[in-house]
Amino acid sequence: MLLHLLVPGAAARWGFPERWQRAWGIMLATMVVDLDHLLATPIFDPRRCSIGFHPLHAWPCIAAYLLLAVFPKTRLIGMGLLIHMILDGIDCLWMGFSAVG
Repeated sequence: MLLHLLVPGAAARWGFPERWQRAWGIMLATMVVDLDHLLATPIFDPRRCSIGFHPLHAWPCIAAYLLLAVFPKTRLIGMGLLIHMILDGIDCLWMGFSAVG
């Protein structure tokens, strides 16, 4: 969970040095994507891979997040969402799950 705070901060500092605090704040706000966990039963299962399971962690959504990252006006939102998905994917790999959905 700490990486969900630190990695966007590092990306903001490195990628947007003149406005890193604003960039970091926007990327942190994208963590609201985890609200889709409330739709699952149980809400939290440490043995469950988020990627491909929760609606906003599905592959079509991830493709949309990639598209958001392409355009300047939505780039920070897309980057925040992609960073989140990458970190969740790493967590799935760490737990030994395949993140294929």
